[in-house]
Amino acid sequence: MSKQRKPVRLAAVPVAPERDPRPPVEAIRAAAFAQFAERGYPVVTVRDIMKACGLTQGALYNHFKSKDELLHDIIASTQGELERVCQQAVAGAGDDPRAKLAAFVRVYVMRHCRLRVEALVANREISWLGAERVADIRRSRRAIRDILVTILTQGVERGVFDPPQVDGRRDLKAIAMALLDQCTHVSMWYGPGGELGEEQMAKLYADMALRAVGAKPQ
Repeated sequence: MSKQRKPVRLAAVPVAPERDPRPPVEAIRAAAFAQFAERGYPVVTVRDIMKACGLTQGALYNHFKSKDELLHDIIASTQGELERVCQQAVAGAGDDPRAKLAAFVRVYVMRHCRLRVEALVANREISWLGAERVADIRRSRRAIRDILVTILTQGVERGVFDPPQVDGRRDLKAIAMALLDQCTHVSMWYGPGGELGEEQMAKLYADMALRAVGAKPQ
């Protein structure tokens, strides 16, 4: 009677991560956003990022000198694009401050609904950057705030906005910051599949902003 052979156990063969089909620099940026959002900037390593997009560590250093430079790049790029689309929306809204405010809020909220990961990283992880790297990001944020302040100022001067007053005076910069905080925070809780889609959510926020500044009917 022949002896029964024991089954041979083969060592598991490691599977290499699939390479992101996008150009290397875009694949790196996308992986960095995802990794930083999920785990936080301090604990994520360059190796983690490159493994996530299926590239070697050397590929990162072809585009970025360090993880710090990568973080600055992805925040600055998404912030710069936000500033651009806000400017574009307001420029195309015509001369009425009410239309400008609605257009600004709609595009701002739409972007924060669609790019929740980018918004999370930009607002949470910026504190890990040094002052010099943060300077241009803060400049862009002030520029966006000033777009909104300009719209509010025009609306008050033309008598179509009647925003709240405190001790007989209006602080339009404070009102602008309150509106921006409200619109930015949508990225913290909004998700697809709810009762309101992105465009409906953007319209809701635009209507709330118009009511908040006491906009008169057109």
